[in-house]
Amino acid sequence: MPCEGIYTPCLLPIAEIVEETRDIKTFRIPRPEHFVYRPGQFAEIFVPGVGEAPFSISSSPTERTFLEFSIKRIGSVTQALHRLNPGDTVGLRGPYGNGFPVEELLGKHLLFVGGGIGLAPLRSLVNYVLSPEHRLSFGDVFILYGARTPQDLVFRWELERWRKREDLTLCLTVDEGNASWEGRVGLVPNVLREVFPFPCTGWVSIVCGPPIMIKFTIKALRELGFAPGDILTTLEMKMKCGLGKCGRCNIGPYYVCQDGPVFSYETLLEMPEEY
Repeated sequence: MPCEGIYTPCLLPIAEIVEETRDIKTFRIPRPEHFVYRPGQFAEIFVPGVGEAPFSISSSPTERTFLEFSIKRIGSVTQALHRLNPGDTVGLRGPYGNGFPVEELLGKHLLFVGGGIGLAPLRSLVNYVLSPEHRLSFGDVFILYGARTPQDLVFRWELERWRKREDLTLCLTVDEGNASWEGRVGLVPNVLREVFPFPCTGWVSIVCGPPIMIKFTIKALRELGFAPGDILTTLEMKMKCGLGKCGRCNIGPYYVCQDGPVFSYETLLEMPEEY
């Protein structure tokens, strides 16, 4: 079925499924020719007979042939997705949202801080920045990524690829290690204070992860001297329709699915205190 725009789902076959962790899988589907997006945007994935839900696009726009969605099994739609196999059909509509302000990041040093499945939207921007056509447009790249346990780290093959690059710094941490874990053990905000002793002039931080991690990571970034306008994060928990119609993601004057999901901390300070 051909795609007819961002309102009508197009039906596409699942090309490949990668089991990242016990409850996270990455789904690779063909990228329609019309599907032009920016890092940080999301799409609606439709499972026939079940429903649809919004998911961040975890692949980079520089990848022309396919799209990737890294999805945690948590609700009815995600459970249905996890039961599918390569060759099965899903619906796609989008892209939606504002994405990361790539033009404003040109020439900046970039500090990526991710937790758990929060690495998925960051991965899109990381691989965009690291691509041969864009790498020289950005400064230093520092990636701090954490998960609850070593088994909960996603994109392990990608992490190994990043580790081998000489043009970035990668730091991994887990809340609880095991006998085979040789990396850091500690919560992401605490490790951030230890491993990022640089002057923050010229740096922008992009944060994504569980809400509690984002809260305390932003606190750590502020202690390190980052200005509110130099901290970017995502709000995704309440998105549903992607069109600003259902009202579920409304926060004050904002609709997360349209005005976000990417916001600067400077903008978050203008929102109601409970957010």
